[in-house]
Amino acid sequence: MIFGRKFVIAGLAFFLSGTPLSSRAQTRETSGAIRRVQMGREHSASTLTKDDGREVVEVALDKRVRMGHKRDCSHLVHAIYEQAGFSYPYASSSELYRGTDDFRRVKKPQPGDLVVWRGHVGIVVNPRRREFYSFLRHGPGLDEYDAQYWKQRGPVRFYRYVKGASDSAAQ
Repeated sequence: MIFGRKFVIAGLAFFLSGTPLSSRAQTRETSGAIRRVQMGREHSASTLTKDDGREVVEVALDKRVRMGHKRDCSHLVHAIYEQAGFSYPYASSSELYRGTDDFRRVKKPQPGDLVVWRGHVGIVVNPRRREFYSFLRHGPGLDEYDAQYWKQRGPVRFYRYVKGASDSAAQ
């Protein structure tokens, strides 16, 4: 038993001292995007500031937002982020719910964050009032994400945009 512990400790010491942390990062393919997972730690990438988030909300509430030919929640959110100057490759609400490299999951939303259910996505407008903006049954509009209808859709998740994530993934 003692030989086993010494062997494990020696092997671990060799592994940690001989290999730089960045080369130990594992990669895996997830829905077409390559993710880097580094020993269970998050990357320290810059996310939207509160001012950035307010800019996203301002664009969202502007009636002149151009959506293009696809009229659904994920295309609306994508168009708003693009027009606010925060680009990311289009992703469906289901892909966003699972998580993408362009957004980091957060517990406490701020204005401009994504509010996502399986099959639906919107943009947090006012977290205190739990308001979000999205493409609803009657078209683009506001609703409360803790309303009974949305609770019935299942667990909600919040995501914050990661600045430069698409740029670094392309390199």
